[in-house]
Amino acid sequence: MEGATGCGVHVVSRRMVRSFPPPPMVNGNNACHPPTVNGNGCHRHKEEAEVIHLTPWDLRLISIDYIQKGILLPKPPSEDDNDLVNALQSSFARALRLFYPFAGRLASEERGDGTVSVFLRCTGEGAEFVHAVAPEVAVVDIISSLYTPPVVWNFYPLALVLGADAAIEQLPVLAVQVTVLTDGVFIAMTLNHSVGDGTAFWHFFNTWSEINRAAGGSVGISAYLPADLSTPPPVFKRWFPEICPVPIPMPFRKLEHIVRRFERTPVKECFFTFSVASVKKLKARANNEMAGSATATISSLQAVLAHFWRAVCRARRLPPEHGTLYSVVVGCRGRVNGIPPGYVGNALVIGKAEATAGEIEEKGLGWTAWLLNRAVASFDEATMRESLERWVREPDFTYMDNLSSAGTGLVTGSSPRFDVFGNDFGWGKPLAVRSGAGNKADGKATVFEGPERGGSISLEVCIAPDALGRIVADQEFMDAVSTPAA
Repeated sequence: MEGATGCGVHVVSRRMVRSFPPPPMVNGNNACHPPTVNGNGCHRHKEEAEVIHLTPWDLRLISIDYIQKGILLPKPPSEDDNDLVNALQSSFARALRLFYPFAGRLASEERGDGTVSVFLRCTGEGAEFVHAVAPEVAVVDIISSLYTPPVVWNFYPLALVLGADAAIEQLPVLAVQVTVLTDGVFIAMTLNHSVGDGTAFWHFFNTWSEINRAAGGSVGISAYLPADLSTPPPVFKRWFPEICPVPIPMPFRKLEHIVRRFERTPVKECFFTFSVASVKKLKARANNEMAGSATATISSLQAVLAHFWRAVCRARRLPPEHGTLYSVVVGCRGRVNGIPPGYVGNALVIGKAEATAGEIEEKGLGWTAWLLNRAVASFDEATMRESLERWVREPDFTYMDNLSSAGTGLVTGSSPRFDVFGNDFGWGKPLAVRSGAGNKADGKATVFEGPERGGSISLEVCIAPDALGRIVADQEFMDAVSTPAA
């Protein structure tokens, strides 16, 4: 074995899976054409690698950790581990051919005028594929407790790597790890957040699982690709505001000057699932409380997040007059003209809801959910465009040490609309979803679709250990949470 990563996880092999862009197409949309037109976002010089320029949405995430999400699957019946891993590598290579920029490398250019630009070069140098084993870890070890066991973080490659490190150290922008457990398989993926957001992440994951499933897990998949994938074709051409310079010159002499590494405070992690019935109950309660005053329907997710926000305020023991902030990610696909469903890049803004801890407690679930509803509804395309144009003049960056707001804030990313449990690789649907150590800070809650089809929701919650213990002991909160399967 190549080596141990800790907690009984041993790396068997590491391989670089290479993938190059297809030849330019005259009328196709899977290759970027020579541009010179402002806002194009990608170009190819003669005899040079295709270049995809990064947008303000991409660049503002250059100093946070890679996205790390993965699924727990049952172990295939009568399958040799090496055959399984080889088949997964082969289907991964096929998916990577469709998403060829993920086999490229981030690069920076110091421009001589005190500015630096960052771009993605489609060099085909490869994405990393890691085979690991954890023979003493069973499926039940992962799913039988509310608390996420520390071993899960060792299922991920490129742990605690910042986006800018990919350019500074010439690291892959995408890596996957297949960890074979005693009775299951964990497939984990790590993606540079400057290259894509959660929608792009699951777009690739869904494509990979569909290719493997359609081929029946055959190692001979290298010659096979389904003619009609259910996922939309990826679109790599970046979206820029009309007056935005491409590439964007950022006012720093070196990329390293943008990076801020933060001291990671101790957190514990729990995975809370809300059944379809529980979600419906919370939604009905929130809307009933706001009947006659709300001008729009409070959504299922807003009701669940409001229930969580109230529990966190109690668990943190915030004084009634103390302010608290909830930041929620709002996707721009479907909200902004020119951003197609298959857009591979970042397309998101942050909506913010603010109140005092006393208001959150006294005014109830419906009022709290309405704050979140208004935070999402406040999205305005004209304001968003102005913000991006202002960013070019005065860039600001997302830093993880800002997320917790000194133990008073919350931030929720991802979406229950992402197709997590549809990732059947050919031998059964996922048993669970979990994420890695990336972007874990006090107050981070990641939302996933729940395992029960029809509207169940899961929250993966990172909070300071003492506060999380109080949440688990909070009967009002836990009454809505499903008990983990033994």
